[in-house]
Amino acid sequence: KENLFNSVANTILTLLSLGLVYWLLRQLIVFVFVQADWRVVTQNLVLFAIGQYPRAEAWRTVASLALVAVLAVASVIFWQRSRVMRRILTVLWVLSPVMIVVLLSGFRGSSVLPFVRTQLWSGLLLTIMLTVVGISASFPLGVLLALGRRSDMAIIKLLSTVYIEVIRGVPLISILFMAQALLPLFVGNRNLDVVLRAMAGITLFSAAYLAENVRGGLQAVPGGQIEAAQALGLSAPLVTGLIVLPQALRTVIPAIVGQFISLFKDTTLVSIITLLDLLGISEAALAQDPEFQSHKLEVYLFLAAVYFVFSYIMSSAARRIEENTSAMGGTRRL
Repeated sequence: KENLFNSVANTILTLLSLGLVYWLLRQLIVFVFVQADWRVVTQNLVLFAIGQYPRAEAWRTVASLALVAVLAVASVIFWQRSRVMRRILTVLWVLSPVMIVVLLSGFRGSSVLPFVRTQLWSGLLLTIMLTVVGISASFPLGVLLALGRRSDMAIIKLLSTVYIEVIRGVPLISILFMAQALLPLFVGNRNLDVVLRAMAGITLFSAAYLAENVRGGLQAVPGGQIEAAQALGLSAPLVTGLIVLPQALRTVIPAIVGQFISLFKDTTLVSIITLLDLLGISEAALAQDPEFQSHKLEVYLFLAAVYFVFSYIMSSAARRIEENTSAMGGTRRL
């Protein structure tokens, strides 16, 4: 009553807003459950999920998903119960991206895990792999850049600052194009995998933004704690690793997760460099049948729902991390 109906003007605006929301929700519900033809989605679920990945090897994608699910369930059950299990799970989480990449790629000449070119990775599979690799690689690089920008060594501080400001000053699409054109020249391999180029571009771009988020957390740690740790005889690496970084990272968990969610959605730009991510594979789904061309809205609503679900899962995981680390200070949910 105090916020929405405290005056005649606010009352009118409230009623108009409620009417608009009701009309929009009604139109959406009627379209989704009555008017929409979802065959373009239901008949292409496998295409949306794994794209051009060989159907005979599709079990590898299921196995990769099962690996993540097992680690997630084990973390929920054992993370708070045992310090040993926590360390084991941490190591497994760190190694899981490598294990998944090996599982999906296979080996040349192997009959158990035949080699699958990364150019065949597409659909939701490619989107998730770009996101996982981007997060796994950009996080340590971003932390190092943040520490480098606060370093007392002038050359390290200068290089870190230049890198961060240059990368943040250009859009992601330009970084992707540069990675496609220049990365093979730097590594001396003109046949460098296209997906690896995209992963490198996404990692370099995300690390610069992550570094600024981490730097904000580092500045929030009281200087008195650093002085107290130094007075106890701790070396600079121990002060940073045991005192500063844990508090700084927890403080900026919302900002870091927001960056990761943005990274997940920014993977749609790889469709411009001929990679078929979840959004790019939608064109192939629409081309399956001429009748599907008139049902693009259904496809885009489905894609929006998928992106929302994954973004919500990441946000929920971040909230859980905040709750489990509330004793470390930083932001606290009230």
